[in-house]
Amino acid sequence: MGQGVTTERAAAPGGSGAPGEGGALLVVGDVVTDVVARYRGPLAAGTDTGAVIRTLPGGAGANVACWAAHTGCADVRLLGRVGADAARWHERELVAAGVRPRLVVDPEAATGTVICLVDNGASAERTFLTDSGASLRLEPADWSDALLDGVARLHLSGYLLFSEPSRALVATALAAARARGVPVSLDPASAGFLVALGVDRFLTLVEGVDVLLPSRDEACLLTGLPDPADAAAKLSRQVPLVVAKAGADGALVARSGGVLARVPAAPATPRDTTGAGDAFTGAFLAALVAGADAREAAVLGCRAGARAVERVGARPPAHG
Repeated sequence: MGQGVTTERAAAPGGSGAPGEGGALLVVGDVVTDVVARYRGPLAAGTDTGAVIRTLPGGAGANVACWAAHTGCADVRLLGRVGADAARWHERELVAAGVRPRLVVDPEAATGTVICLVDNGASAERTFLTDSGASLRLEPADWSDALLDGVARLHLSGYLLFSEPSRALVATALAAARARGVPVSLDPASAGFLVALGVDRFLTLVEGVDVLLPSRDEACLLTGLPDPADAAAKLSRQVPLVVAKAGADGALVARSGGVLARVPAAPATPRDTTGAGDAFTGAFLAALVAGADAREAAVLGCRAGARAVERVGARPPAHG
């Protein structure tokens, strides 16, 4: 595959930066370019449908990192892989968002691209067309245990489980974190990709994870149970803490086989639901790093999710 090089402003492992109260958050995950097309349906097959189209930085891992920084985590680091075509742009956007990026430049593959088709109706529902490109070519050679220096929590994007090289990286990072006593969280990322990977295989791959943050649909898929609360409770018998994100229905917090809290959603008028789950995850993890309990963190996650759906694109505003 070839060894990439880190960009010039990559985070120095163990550097002081501006550490938060509880240490740094390290996110390992995808960095992609989002092409967001907001249309008013239905889509007209075989001809033109009017749309407002924007090109924006995205990727579940990168989005989580940006929202964590935006909601108060002072030291957020991101390991990702991009193509040479957009490496500088993505680096600038991450640094501007308060994230310390360590971007490996892939010598062969272009930066991943996702076309986000967003219904401009009341639901603002989105459909993704995904070309993972370099983002899922992260590999163990891109990892260094020194990346965990000063890190209080490690978060892994579930998209990494959907390719062989990045699956191997997940195993390497998880083992390193466990050896240091660093808690690990993971977001399953995609119900569609989960079906292709297989539920049993996924559950085996996430053994050792401390916090699982599935969507309602992902939780139900992973357990075969139709009720999200039952699904979250069942998952929490395998993973110590499960937080199921349920969009307009808020979130469920489960531990040790039981639901601890049902957190209502914050009010919002949706414009684009892209990245709402990433916003929740970023704010939730920032709160945990700062010392909040799981319920308090979920409340802050719901607030961030509400802010996200009122914006076009998956990232937080540059200021505020």
